[in-house]
Amino acid sequence: MDGATLLSFDGKAPLVDPAAFVAPGARLIGDVAVGPGSSIWYNCVLRGDVNRIRIGARSNVQDGSVIHVESPHPGAEAGHATIIGDEVLIGHLAMIHGCRLHDRAFVGLGAIVMNDCEIEGDAMLAAGAMLTSGRRVPSGQLWAGRPAKYVRDLTLADIESMRAGVAHYAELAERHVAALNRRGAPSAD
Repeated sequence: MDGATLLSFDGKAPLVDPAAFVAPGARLIGDVAVGPGSSIWYNCVLRGDVNRIRIGARSNVQDGSVIHVESPHPGAEAGHATIIGDEVLIGHLAMIHGCRLHDRAFVGLGAIVMNDCEIEGDAMLAAGAMLTSGRRVPSGQLWAGRPAKYVRDLTLADIESMRAGVAHYAELAERHVAALNRRGAPSAD
């Protein structure tokens, strides 16, 4: 985690499992917890300042993604935390905000998931899609577009590819840790 920023906010500090990888340049702020084998890649921002962010085991948040939460307010007294399950794939430059990604959910490159949304396990939000507030992507479905809509059912090959992506990123994170340890991590900005 050398080169990453872990910042306490309102008395809450990020908790990162020792078996997780947080890349240099990543920023974790406030009430954020990252589970074992998960990876937070270069230049991601996870800001749990007004609610909590939870990431399970073997999930990955790819480069440049932003994860945030929503404050409590009338009509949503608890606000919206961001809860990310196990073995979730989040593509580069995704925006994840106050939502739930169940175990084995997939969010494509540059996609947006807004408040009070859910993506079930073995479901996929396509690259560039925007899932508007309160929507739910059921298990086994692909949604795409802005706003996102149902496109088709996922094939077994699609689901196997998502699972292979989880394994790939877990192995790649180990290689990055080894490379950083060999070369010495860059200094923080």
